[in-house]
Amino acid sequence: MPLQSSLSGRGSDPKKPVDTQSDGKTFEELRHECLLKGVLFEDQDFPAEDSSLYYSQSVPVNIEWKRPKEICENPKFIVGGADRTDICQGQLGDCWLLAAIASLTLKKDAMARVVPPNQDFDNRYAGIFHFQFWNHNQWLDVVVDDRLPAVRNKLIMLHSASKDEFWSALLEKAYAKLHGSYESLKGGSTMEAMEDFTGGVGEVYETKKAPDNLFHIMKKAMDRGSMMGCSIDITSSAESEAKTSTGLVKGHAYSITGLEEVAVRGQKVQLIRIRNPWGQVEWNGPWSDSSREWGYVSAADKNRLLQKSDNGEFWMEFEDFKKNYDKAEICNMTPDSLTDDTKRHWEVNMLEGNWIRGSTAGGCRNFIDTFWTNPQFKLELEDADDDDDVCSVMIALMQKNRRKLRKEGMDLETIGFAVYEAPDDQDQAGKDFFRYHPSKARSRTYVNMREISERFTLPPGKYLLVPTTFQPHHEADFIIRIFSEKKAGALEMGSNVDADLPDPPMPSEPDEETDEEKGLRRLFEALAGDDQAISVRELKEMLDGVLSRRKEIKFDGLSLSTCHSIINLMDVDNTGQLEFQEFKVFWEKMKKWIMLFLSFDTDRSGKMSSYELRIALKAAGMQLNNKLLQLVGLRFADENYDIDFDDYLTCIVRLENMFRAFQAMDQRKSGRVKMNIMQFLMLSMNV
Repeated sequence: MPLQSSLSGRGSDPKKPVDTQSDGKTFEELRHECLLKGVLFEDQDFPAEDSSLYYSQSVPVNIEWKRPKEICENPKFIVGGADRTDICQGQLGDCWLLAAIASLTLKKDAMARVVPPNQDFDNRYAGIFHFQFWNHNQWLDVVVDDRLPAVRNKLIMLHSASKDEFWSALLEKAYAKLHGSYESLKGGSTMEAMEDFTGGVGEVYETKKAPDNLFHIMKKAMDRGSMMGCSIDITSSAESEAKTSTGLVKGHAYSITGLEEVAVRGQKVQLIRIRNPWGQVEWNGPWSDSSREWGYVSAADKNRLLQKSDNGEFWMEFEDFKKNYDKAEICNMTPDSLTDDTKRHWEVNMLEGNWIRGSTAGGCRNFIDTFWTNPQFKLELEDADDDDDVCSVMIALMQKNRRKLRKEGMDLETIGFAVYEAPDDQDQAGKDFFRYHPSKARSRTYVNMREISERFTLPPGKYLLVPTTFQPHHEADFIIRIFSEKKAGALEMGSNVDADLPDPPMPSEPDEETDEEKGLRRLFEALAGDDQAISVRELKEMLDGVLSRRKEIKFDGLSLSTCHSIINLMDVDNTGQLEFQEFKVFWEKMKKWIMLFLSFDTDRSGKMSSYELRIALKAAGMQLNNKLLQLVGLRFADENYDIDFDDYLTCIVRLENMFRAFQAMDQRKSGRVKMNIMQFLMLSMNV
């Protein structure tokens, strides 16, 4: 029976926000304490210091941290409802965040989650506010004090057009705290923040290369309550926010608020409604607010489509949209984010993993020798979409915590993924499978973005999903979200910890010994002395002498630690020494392990790749999951991700020791064992 892993997933409810303060206290508890003491909250987790602003440079000007009541007489959290006019960019290069906040104000339910209600500067004011963000499949509740960076009594970061309104400035501060500093927010994608505000998953379409059914994809997304945006690329910084002759703005984030089909002279015309967060500067081409095209539709359609248009919102024909805009972004909501009146829901699976050099950081398909060692996930699509014979699937691969890790010199890895038809009854697919089987689907390209996502239609069946970095040996943590119209099964492969270790054969009688065994006996007796047993040091001397004669094995001798492990494994009478009959049993194991090592040491360098350890252990009757392989790789592999013979032998002997120890505890005595993964790790530290 396989070992039971305790790594099946998070135990917490992803819908319930997790308190993030280091002291474990909630927003309400912290506010209550401050009110009782009559003090204003000061956040020790994100202090009003330069380190909260920048990590790579000194603060360029003399900044003072001021509370809103020190800036104006009668501050308000929100004035007249939160909307796009509350968002003015400061000195920080985070326009991507501002565009997402502007889009957020259009989604009242999402806004109410990110910016919880009942916060102000009057009732129960204690200098503390809180906001909620989605972070790797879990909602987090982030508290901040209301000390904001200012110069000459004016806010220098994000602020409202109304000098007495502060919700947007405090939201930016909470988001900066989540990522470690204000500087961490420099540069990014609007989609990144939209996902963090909604828990949705994003996909980006290049309108010039979009599929023929892009209108229907976007219409379907709108029906599901997805958030959408679009933009026009720029070729230089000089073009940023430059207005075109048609009234559109380059390098500017727009929101998409509607898609419709109308009848014009007996023909269907596809329309898209777009909103400029500025609230002005609109498209002036066909289907703009006062264009003649509206005279060709029915009065009912005209009244239905134009009556809700705010200033800054306009319609255009979908073909004109594709010609004038370069990118369309769709942020699809997870089921827990959708409102009750949304027409359809997505089903979602969430998986986690990591790429660790030397064991599971195999790189892309170009590196076939290590590609197969990447984490693998099996996806089972049982039911086709309604009114169709295929399954609609969207796969999103997201790197974790890379923005926060910038201060440590780390940036986004270049990532991608491939999908294969899964082999039958196989746990982790090996090198040969990927050598001879093409992918059924894959990400369009490898790119250094926080998240990449692709939409596919696949026949019902079982598939193997392999996420990778482009280059091998690059480390990162990741999550995968799989969105499907119908419920799908998903699980990590290679998650079993298993052993099949039959009892070793009885050693031969002295008069039946082979010439090899007779030679070993003479050497053994010369070392053993009168007690006819050898100690750890004598075992080392014997094995070093025997193995040094085998020219195919390159090594500098075994360590005493390895020899201790060998005696622990073979010393059945617990004397701390080995008798010759015990040594003979070990030598039979040793010969198999040597042949196994040599099969991977193809260049006879005396080393094998740590990426091959999974295969070697499986051939020896032991199977580890990815977490344990990563730990073993980090313990035994060198800086070139190689394992020498001594470390290989130490590893394989210690693992068999552990499995044998649990086999002895197993009342079934079947030769197969099971254990909790934490017990396994605790034992591995003491063998």
